[in-house]
Amino acid sequence: MGRDIKLNKNPKATIFNTYGDKITEAYNRAVREALIRHRKLGNYVVVERDGKIVKLQGEEIDELLA
Repeated sequence: MGRDIKLNKNPKATIFNTYGDKITEAYNRAVREALIRHRKLGNYVVVERDGKIVKLQGEEIDELLA
């Protein structure tokens, strides 16, 4: 923790207001990496489609990565 992170002095500023873009980037990268890892290991992923919970495998996972 060598870096000090300071929020804006604005009392309404939150970490999400200040770093929202970086948080979103990190989240998207983590999800993509998890999908790739599941695909390589032959595992399925569970997602919601049209209000239903479905398991995706193989090429179906590739569709999410496109």
